[in-house]
Amino acid sequence: MRLGEVSLLTNDVVRLADFYKTLLETDNGSQDPVHQTIIAEETMLTIYNDGSLKNNNNQNMCLAFTVDDMEKEYEKVLAMEAEIIEKPARRPWGAINMSFYDPDRNVIYLRCFPADH
Repeated sequence: MRLGEVSLLTNDVVRLADFYKTLLETDNGSQDPVHQTIIAEETMLTIYNDGSLKNNNNQNMCLAFTVDDMEKEYEKVLAMEAEIIEKPARRPWGAINMSFYDPDRNVIYLRCFPADH
């Protein structure tokens, strides 16, 4: 068994999908207000409105993305005006992590593993 998809449930598919398309520097060519697939590799990232009202108080999950250039990604997140939780910081195990909220207040972690870690 393998994980096939991570789906973010939202009240505003277009807004949240546009945020992730900017963050991930990709375009799926869709403005579908109900369902959009953003990443279609081994594990898909989809944004979906299942018709139920969401409270946008997501406290039990987060998404983590591994990046090559933390400074570049940090500048991009700042330009997107995302609310930063923690600026990039080196962890005791050598990785550099940062965290911020997406528009629905899901927690996003970016991490990189510099050559010197």
